[in-house]
Amino acid sequence: MSVGKVWLVGAGPGDVGLFTMKGMEVLQQAEVVVYDSLVGQGVLSKIPAKAQLINVGKRANHHTMPQEEINKVLLDEAQKGKRVVRLKGGDPFLFGRGGEELELLTEYGIPYEVVPGVTSPLSVPAYNGIPVTHRDFTSSLHIITGHKRAGKEYDIDFEALVRTKGTLVFLMGVAALSDICSGLLKGGMEPDMPAAILQKGTTAGQKRIIATVSTLKEEVDRQGIETPAIIVVGRVCTLADDFAWYERLPLAGWKVLVTRPRNMISRTAAKLREKGAEVLELPAIRTEALADQTRLHEAFRKMESYQWMVFTSPTGVDIFFGEVKKQGLDIRCLGNIKIAAIGEGTQKKLKEYCLKADFIPTVYDGDTLGKELAEKLSAGDHILIPRAEKGNENLVKYLEQAGALVDDVPTYATVYECSPLIDEKKEFEDGNIDCVVFTSASTVKGFVEGTKGLDYTKVKAACIGKQTKAAADQYGMETYMSEKATIDSLICLVEQLKRSE
Repeated sequence: MSVGKVWLVGAGPGDVGLFTMKGMEVLQQAEVVVYDSLVGQGVLSKIPAKAQLINVGKRANHHTMPQEEINKVLLDEAQKGKRVVRLKGGDPFLFGRGGEELELLTEYGIPYEVVPGVTSPLSVPAYNGIPVTHRDFTSSLHIITGHKRAGKEYDIDFEALVRTKGTLVFLMGVAALSDICSGLLKGGMEPDMPAAILQKGTTAGQKRIIATVSTLKEEVDRQGIETPAIIVVGRVCTLADDFAWYERLPLAGWKVLVTRPRNMISRTAAKLREKGAEVLELPAIRTEALADQTRLHEAFRKMESYQWMVFTSPTGVDIFFGEVKKQGLDIRCLGNIKIAAIGEGTQKKLKEYCLKADFIPTVYDGDTLGKELAEKLSAGDHILIPRAEKGNENLVKYLEQAGALVDDVPTYATVYECSPLIDEKKEFEDGNIDCVVFTSASTVKGFVEGTKGLDYTKVKAACIGKQTKAAADQYGMETYMSEKATIDSLICLVEQLKRSE
């Protein structure tokens, strides 16, 4: 058996946009992913479905697996010939014990690579408007672990740190905040030296407390703080209020769940992130082409008999032309057929095949498509609808009422799925999700399948289209519908919901 390989990959501080391109590339090829608790949910959601998952915990004082066992797991999986990704919060070599994990691999001759990650001592202050260096304030930066072993004194030379006159960043130091501040004061630091504690930086849970070294502990006790958090000490902290940019974004502080088909890249998620939202992008459904495409192949043989072909989703377009290719045909097989598309997304997918829809309804849903297309038909027109197994029944009804002959051909099935990594139900019960975005009735059903037992009256749902809203209404969700059935209109709706809080 050939030996495998291990990649130590830094997942960054939380915002999936700060995950490196190389990290993403390596992750997509992983066969085994060994991950810890500090990896952001956005990055976790990018782990491929086929990968074996091993959770090793690793939060301060709460370790699912001892470090020695983690080292052994990496070795064992690589010796099986697997591509192993050790996914670590932040950067693997900055208080991440990455060096320890490589020792055993080196001893056994296992090949490995290190993919650096964006580290929190730089990125979290940046998201809070704090430049860790500034020529008017400091010319050095010092990163210190604030973690103190139980029953032992700090092995930190606080006097030396004070003499540097640099910016000090303490990681994993929330529980020892009092000891850190008193150590700095005893080391000769001025009591009025600005200091900050930064909670859950680069995520919707971001929070900042600015005080001084002598008052920070008191302020934290008064205002409260959650982990993970970092401590920043230095005069650069005074710049936070002027330079803070993240919280000025329209959706900053909001965590939005976007449900989508697994095989589709979400433009919705990208646009929400541009507005400052933390987006949890989870597959609620998976589309699978049917193994038996006999009916579609029969339709290919009589394409000249159809006056119209109707596409109700981008997936339907992809599968149709995939089968065209498999049958050794090309675009000329369509002849003079006219094409109707349910909306902009489907129209965009048609353009990828050098086709333009002859008709798009004024409202992007199946009912409107059926009603409005029916007005354009002549009695006896023959229509082909290659679409999902369980499609909108009214679409066919309205066309047949207009005298059309309809071949409603199922080409793919919708399978509901939920994330094995993230407990969506618990996220809502803990109040971590501000809003969920639904782009189809099937994603609503997929979400419900993955959150059974949830009190859906607590779910604020932003929906595209009447059918999607109706599906969410069935479960008692607090529903809102975008003015138009477009992604941009949906984003505007989410912004309105946040402003109305």
